[in-house]
Amino acid sequence: MAYEIPVTQARAELAELINRVVYGGERVVVTRHGKPLVALVSAADLERLEGAAEAAEEQVISSVSSFGSTSSASGSSGRFGLTAEHHRPEDRG
Repeated sequence: MAYEIPVTQARAELAELINRVVYGGERVVVTRHGKPLVALVSAADLERLEGAAEAAEEQVISSVSSFGSTSSASGSSGRFGLTAEHHRPEDRG
């Protein structure tokens, strides 16, 4: 659970908030009008988040690539396959 604090209060307590994040292992969410605005996380947490995002992105790219390589080149679709064709306007008769 993250500690929430209004932006006006966060300005006055920034040094304390940084200490809570770095040394206390807390996550701080700064709010404006009760809505989350930004989050303060440690550099280690940020690295983990970025690493997880990169891994998820690579997994999506791999999944899309493998989907494309398993589709039939002859134009027939498998049980759940998708087929799309692109026709240029000048090719239409």
